[in-house]
Amino acid sequence: MSRKISSAQMRAARALLRWTALDLATASKVGVATIRRAEVVDGEIPVTLANEAALRQALEAAGIVFVEDNGGGEGVRFRKPQRRARQKSIGRSK
Repeated sequence: MSRKISSAQMRAARALLRWTALDLATASKVGVATIRRAEVVDGEIPVTLANEAALRQALEAAGIVFVEDNGGGEGVRFRKPQRRARQKSIGRSK
């Protein structure tokens, strides 16, 4: 199971995406006041499990990956883009 999102991770994820609190609220269906309240505390965000799951899902759907503390500190980054498979041209003239 994933560790709960920290307020620093949530702020950093929004900054990477250049999202306002309203943008995140719209994407997650979590209230702006809840988001703002969660971002001012240190440590884990003080929200219900349902709201935390909605926030995580919205940010991950937008391309954010949450990095667990693995000795280098917790954080966020963009998901590595998927490479598109090269299509072979059929009947291509030379």
